[in-house]
Amino acid sequence: MISVTFTSHGGVLRGFKISGHSDYSEQGSDIVCAAVSSAAIMAANTVTEIQRLNAEVAEKDGFLKLDLSQNEAEQAGVTLDGLRLHLNALAGVYPQYITVNISEV
Repeated sequence: MISVTFTSHGGVLRGFKISGHSDYSEQGSDIVCAAVSSAAIMAANTVTEIQRLNAEVAEKDGFLKLDLSQNEAEQAGVTLDGLRLHLNALAGVYPQYITVNISEV
């Protein structure tokens, strides 16, 4: 299962951590993993390469984490909110493969 946890402070999303594999189908044809990975990478690239914010990003197989300072989180708010909405929609369609949570820090 893919576990998504967004971190929030004062109602502002400050980042996310995505880990695991959906096991929807075999590697290379898993549409759930592909959808989550593509959306998360697009959000991370938008924050770091387009908005040029100083995000801490960590990535390895089955894991992606992005953290922002509170000030920069406010600037990245639309991007992170869009990712949250997208992943919640995917979790609604594939609830046995994705969980989405928000953790207040």
